[in-house]
Amino acid sequence: MPTILVGTQSGLLSFDGAGGERRAFLDGRRVDAVAPAGPKRVWAVVDGGEVWRCDDLGNPNWKRAAALDAGLRGTCLADTRANEPDGILVGTSEAHLVRVSGTEATLSDSFEAAPGRRDWFTPWGGPPDVRSISETRDAIFVNVHVGGILRSRDRGASWQPTIDIGADIHRVVTGGGLVFAAGAHGLSVSSDGGDSWRLLARGLHAAYCRSVAVCGSTLLLSASDGPGRGRAALYRSGLDAEQFERCRDGLPEWFDGNIDSLCVDALPDGSLSAFASESGQLFSSTDEGSSWNRCADEVAGVNCVLVLP
Repeated sequence: MPTILVGTQSGLLSFDGAGGERRAFLDGRRVDAVAPAGPKRVWAVVDGGEVWRCDDLGNPNWKRAAALDAGLRGTCLADTRANEPDGILVGTSEAHLVRVSGTEATLSDSFEAAPGRRDWFTPWGGPPDVRSISETRDAIFVNVHVGGILRSRDRGASWQPTIDIGADIHRVVTGGGLVFAAGAHGLSVSSDGGDSWRLLARGLHAAYCRSVAVCGSTLLLSASDGPGRGRAALYRSGLDAEQFERCRDGLPEWFDGNIDSLCVDALPDGSLSAFASESGQLFSSTDEGSSWNRCADEVAGVNCVLVLP
């Protein structure tokens, strides 16, 4: 049965696809990000500076794999061509990439030398972070906030900038031969692997977009009035993203805050999708977002959501 994992400030929660059965792991530990690697293995960023893995979620036995360098905080992770087969690629604070293999966590020198790095920034003046990672058959895409989207076509040996930094991207995902990037001015879509982009926002009540996920033949996108203004909603469209419609069936009129970058996820075949609000409401859908079922209320401190088959 499909599973929904929810990383929180005090542990990892697991729900069945209908939101019924609930189990808890890593009690008392902050789970910042989770990612699959193969049919059973799951990785997690735990307490900011540690990378953990579970080799069989059906018979869970979580173990610490590696620790990041002092002062670095893991922000996202993904199983890509840039990491070893038994490892994971981790994005961190201060806009670094780390390859974890065995018990070793190694900084990516090629990402340190990425063109345009000196121009990366944050609106509040702090250092930028790596915010999300995705890949196609041809390339790996790394989203820096704020620094655009970096692309590697040689398994992480080198990186090139793609989208303009001013797009202010919050999450990058891939699917259907396309690259999708949720940003401060709408959804950017590339059909040529990041060589060019179209900015789309038709049908949205506001253009500030925080998260995006591919769900079968449907795209799910979160939008709000701004980073601290609330009135968040979830939208759906075809993969062309030409016209968005509001997801309403089973959902409140508005959500406070934002539906955050790592808090929307879906299976590629469209059979299950899920998202969590800042207030801790968890919803799932089995019809590509046409209707939604409330799985849980008041899940405290949600950081991320992952859907597994």
